[in-house]
Amino acid sequence: MASVTLRGNPVEVAGTLPVKGDKAPALTLTNGDLADVTLADFAGKKKIVNIFPSVDTPTCATSVRKFNEKAAGKADTVVLCVSADLPFAQKRFCGAEGIENVVNLSTFRNADFLQAWGVKLAAGPLAGLTARAVVVLDADNTVLHSELVAEIGSEPDYEAALAAL
Repeated sequence: MASVTLRGNPVEVAGTLPVKGDKAPALTLTNGDLADVTLADFAGKKKIVNIFPSVDTPTCATSVRKFNEKAAGKADTVVLCVSADLPFAQKRFCGAEGIENVVNLSTFRNADFLQAWGVKLAAGPLAGLTARAVVVLDADNTVLHSELVAEIGSEPDYEAALAAL
């Protein structure tokens, strides 16, 4: 079991984050129209999977804004922002912020994603939510880059994720 910190306190993370060279685990998540989506819905595109606890926290919101801005001009690339937030909250946040270059996906009906992708916070005050992580996939869903952010309150390495494309 991996471990990250929350304000310096260790928190166990269940599952194993996919690593470079792995095929991405299957996923089913819920989009803004309350429809289930899978990786097949983004076939032929490179994917930045930006995983975080909740868009209602400052660091999570910043990661959505930065990936929206930095990945906007990347051809054949989609940014998937994954959190436990309800699709209504995700849509409200992006609308208020003018964010149009990301696809929000919720784990609220699909908790199996958390363990399968190695991001399930197994204990602590955020237990049941996701750790902060970024996984970059090629068009065939092979992992090009992955990062489990060591401190939940820290931002991911945007440049490393974008460089993997």
